Amino acid sequence: MRTVTVTLAAALLAGCTGGSSGVTSTAGAGTPSPTSTSNPGTPRPRVGDAKVLTTKLRVPWGVAFLADGSALVGERAGRVSHVSATGKRTTVGTVRGVSEDGEGGLLGLAARQKGSATTLFAYYTSTSDDNRVVSMTYRGGRLGTQKVLLKGIASADHHNGGALAIGPDGDLWIGTGDAGNTARSQQRTNLNGKVLRITTSGKVPADNPFRGSPVYSYGHRNVQGIAFDSAGRTWATEFGQNTYDELNLIEKGANYGWPVVEGREGKKGYVDPKVQWPTSQASPSGLAIVDDVAYLGALRGERLWQVPLDGTAVGTPKSFFRNEFGRIRTVVAAPGGRLWLTTSNRDGRGSPVAADDRILRVPLSS
Repeated sequence: MRTVTVTLAAALLAGCTGGSSGVTSTAGAGTPSPTSTSNPGTPRPRVGDAKVLTTKLRVPWGVAFLADGSALVGERAGRVSHVSATGKRTTVGTVRGVSEDGEGGLLGLAARQKGSATTLFAYYTSTSDDNRVVSMTYRGGRLGTQKVLLKGIASADHHNGGALAIGPDGDLWIGTGDAGNTARSQQRTNLNGKVLRITTSGKVPADNPFRGSPVYSYGHRNVQGIAFDSAGRTWATEFGQNTYDELNLIEKGANYGWPVVEGREGKKGYVDPKVQWPTSQASPSGLAIVDDVAYLGALRGERLWQVPLDGTAVGTPKSFFRNEFGRIRTVVAAPGGRLWLTTSNRDGRGSPVAADDRILRVPLSS
């Protein structure tokens, strides 16, 4: 993907004023929606207070917060580190069997704490030629034995998905990609090109839409971000191909159209995205929702997107940090009204500087 470059002054101006030309968040491209809202009081990232927490990582992707405000952070090659709230980094182990070919590797992470016990969940591309989800204990600063919860998600050198989150229902939500075979996305019996939902023990929830199947929604191209709003609704980012990237509100059993539809086309039987971006402005990966405001990391677009949510409607997208830190991969809600962002400038498509890759801490205005 081509990297867009602008002067620093222009980048900062665009970051503070929105820079959202070409973005549509309405029911019809270019047509105002009566249900959308601009949310004038929406908290903004405090651009000037962004702080680099740690540096010289190699494509950090998954970030899972712990109760004390620290986090477990995965790098694509398989290493997992503990990163304190102040940025101190300590290696705690490696996820075994990771294959880092192409866009694959150790992708999403999620953590569950019950009392003194912590379970880490990981989504990764395996040396067994699939993508899979595993669980492992985290105790005494070390990772324990891996247990496979779900396997058989086809892998390729691109479109491996990678989203992993624990929902308000306590279940694991997983975003997969089509692994380069677009037909998979429309096949409901295939795990690729889907949003999947399983329990934290690897079982299929009884109320999933297709009996006995992890599939929750289908017709996706490549889902790398999943998050939940205050009402428990599920939102997901999706990479487009040549025209539009998407932010989708995920509905149970719904078809999101790929490869028949890219972006908003209003075709019967397919769910349109709530927001679409030209692919030059986004390639949206990580997703966090704080106080019903969505924050998306843009890889090719090299910026952070903010989208106010109002029930099932959306407000006007605004962008921040345009071309300031390069490719922004992961966006995670951190304790204390902050975001943590990770960069992916060493993923083979960026222009890394000596400090890359980095984890950034970004406060939000009240």
